[in-house]
Parts: sequence; C-alpha cells; structure tokens
Amino acid sequence: MKFLAIAAFIGTVAVPLASAYPVEDEFVDCYSGPDTTYDVEEVYPAGDEINVTCQIAGESVDSAETWFKTQDGCYVQDVYVHTGNETITPAICSSDDDSSDSNNSTITARAIVGRADVGSPIKDDYPSAYKSQCGGVDPWRYYKCQCVSFAAFRINKRLNIKFTNSYKGQAWGNAKTWYNAAKKAGVKANNTPKPGAIAWTDKGSAGHVAWVAKVSGDKVTVEEYNWNNPKRYGKRTVAKSSFKKYIHLK
Repeated sequence: MKFLAIAAFIGTVAVPLASAYPVEDEFVDCYSGPDTTYDVEEVYPAGDEINVTCQIAGESVDSAETWFKTQDGCYVQDVYVHTGNETITPAICSSDDDSSDSNNSTITARAIVGRADVGSPIKDDYPSAYKSQCGGVDPWRYYKCQCVSFAAFRINKRLNIKFTNSYKGQAWGNAKTWYNAAKKAGVKANNTPKPGAIAWTDKGSAGHVAWVAKVSGDKVTVEEYNWNNPKRYGKRTVAKSSFKKYIHLK
C-alpha cells in the first residue's frame, strides 16, 4: 500500500496496468464526492477491479487525504485501495471533475474497515461457516449465532479492532455485562447512537447487543442475531431510546 501525497503527482506519468492483488476484507464504499459526508453511490465487493481515472485531495482518513475517482464517477479513499508495492500515479482531477483518460490504471479494490461509514452495507454478512455450527465457540470466545458473537464479528471486521471476550483486560461476558465491561475498560458509552456503535440493553436474563447500522433523527436501525429470529440474523428500526446505552469502541 502506498500512501501517496497529492504533491507527488503533479505532471503526467504513464502507468501500466497493475496485477490483481489479495483482498483482506469485504467491501469498499464509493462516494459521490471525496468526503464521507457525500452519498454512497457504489459498493465494490472484495476482489473487484476498478478503473482509476484521476486523484484529488479530500477528507483525511487514517492520515491520508488522497481520493481516487473511479470509472463509475464516484470516489474511493486511497487507504481502501490495495496496490501492493506498485506506485500508481493517475492525473489530478480537474476542477470540473473531468478525468484524464491517458492515465487510467486498473487496480483491485481493497476494503479496510474502520472508516466513517461503517454501517453499510446492511446485510447478513456473518460467516456461513458459523451459521452452520451454531453453538460452537467463535474466534472471539463467544457462542456462534448469539448476539454477542455477531457484535464481536462486526467489531473485528468493520472497525478493525481485535475485540474478544477479554478485550482490554475485561471479561465482557454475556450481553448484560457489556456496558459495565466497557466502563471498566475505558471505552466510551453514552446515549448517542452512531453507525458502528453497539446498542446495548440489560433487559432479559442475558441482555442484548446489536450493531448500529443507521441513525435517522430519533430512530436507529440495528442489525443483530438471536433477537426475534432465534440464532438468526435480523434488522429493525426502533426509537433510539429502545436501548439503554450505545458503546463506541471506535
């Protein structure tokens, strides 16, 4: 991965087609502008090859400000594109966003989670191997197909945090104890939901946790396992007050 400074790209440099590279995660969002506040226009699955037409400075993500414009007319951040050890030098996007066809290069999209828009896509991406072995222990020391297992999966995959049942020296246990574990671990928890947060309640014998996918006013859309569908995926939009706290691991 090359973190490329905009100043290094001034001038026209011919770029050969790059080979396909290994992809570690599952998707990367492509925005209508070089900032995560813009609408998501495309979602590239892992392994998709995308045509990069030009580059532009935009919102800083993981200390990098370079964004690439794709053949679809939307923008992906440099840190989500895997180019191996090769340097790609597409032309600077012009002020009217016209791209330079002479400097196209083909690269492979690489989704690195932990970006601002961690809520999307809203879908059941829990590994099929876990679904077929409900009751077994997952890599994060939870029972598969439970709400805590799905939450731990999303924290690892989309927030890029190595979360386990003993994160930061605390025994997180079942869902009911997650809020207390977060406080002891110094993890922020409050009444404000945002995409990528963990919605928490201590209702029921074991409590419940869910992944916050979207926030609209006083409504929150969550994804979860083992709520209305025993040991299965579900999603719902409810009042944000339906949960007692929101745990922000990132």
